[in-house]
Amino acid sequence: MTTTATALPAALGGTPAFPDGLPLTVVRIPRREEVLGRIDAILADGRLTNGRTVAALEEEAAGLLDVPHVVAVSNCTSGLMLVLQALEVTGPVVMPGFTFSATAHAAVWAGSSPVFAECSADSLTLDPDHAAHTLRNVGGTAVMATHVYGTPCRVERLQQAADRSGVPLVYDAAHALGSRRAGVPVGGFGAAEVFSMSPTKVAPAGEGGLIATRNEALARTLRTARDYGNPGDYDCLFAGLNARMSELHAAVGLASLSGLTERVAHRGELAAVFAEEVKGLPGLRFPVVDEGDTSTFKDLTLVIDREEFGLDVPSLATALGAEGIDTRRYFHPPVHRQKAYRALGQADRLPLTDALSAAVLTVPLWSHMTAGTMRRTAAAVARIQDHADEVRAALLGGAHGPHQDVRPAVE
Repeated sequence: MTTTATALPAALGGTPAFPDGLPLTVVRIPRREEVLGRIDAILADGRLTNGRTVAALEEEAAGLLDVPHVVAVSNCTSGLMLVLQALEVTGPVVMPGFTFSATAHAAVWAGSSPVFAECSADSLTLDPDHAAHTLRNVGGTAVMATHVYGTPCRVERLQQAADRSGVPLVYDAAHALGSRRAGVPVGGFGAAEVFSMSPTKVAPAGEGGLIATRNEALARTLRTARDYGNPGDYDCLFAGLNARMSELHAAVGLASLSGLTERVAHRGELAAVFAEEVKGLPGLRFPVVDEGDTSTFKDLTLVIDREEFGLDVPSLATALGAEGIDTRRYFHPPVHRQKAYRALGQADRLPLTDALSAAVLTVPLWSHMTAGTMRRTAAAVARIQDHADEVRAALLGGAHGPHQDVRPAVE
């Protein structure tokens, strides 16, 4: 560990590391003047949907992702719904319990049902072996995997599992616009990959999503599906959605694609700075990104062993809050234990996911954050751990008890 933890943490009366607060994420849209110019041109033209800006965004994204087809939609969730519909998936969908709730919601809204599988202990992405086991023993008509925090899934083994069962593989790539698997851009794996451009993402559009696929027929169906299933003559072919991305959002999204590769590289550097600063700290590790892969680090998430670290996650979150550092528990509770899915009766099937969900805490990381800010954040974590026994005693003796974060998990 290179950080020197000597001063008292703020939870014990020390000076907060960030008296003015350090938010989890701060959005900065590049090329602001260019965005304003595009928006002005859109308003002057009067065409707010199905226009040239959305088409330009799709073309630019296809080039970045090295795929032939990108379909812009209103958000990632609607994109996942439309992909499942277009693939005629109506039965059980094998997916991780360790994911954002929208992964499961999309399956339900598309007329399917989630079947939850374990994540890998190291990467926290869907475990290919357990996915294959679930397909064989529980059944499934599709697999939907998530590139958690921007960490690429083990796509080769997941594809093998899906192929052996003869089912399509779809990726919730909400976090992964800019990630790479063995140097290959995430976007061209499986039947389709669906990205988010919501405000917390590395390339935000305000709201929006992108569906990437190599399948021309699928892309053609999705373009119809996002517009109510209307092929252009109002004689709808099927029950689609109003899932169009607006021209105004596309203008912001186009600007966000600019410099994406450089921003992803910077986020990786910041994550490495944090990891170096807390190196050797007991009871703290990070999700593993396989050698040769690139993560967007949409989230910088710590995995805490409460016995070795000396504090559980709620207590660490409270202590970091005293330092002015915003945190989130991505993802806790896991989806299979949320009220919306208890009726499925799968709550006790995933002990590893349960343990990992209780152990994760996400700390701030922005695309324009400085290395100095990241070092101060790491130093605060190290300082708290250095005084873990005292912090734990102080929190247990406090009037409010351990911290419980009830803020919504904005994706």
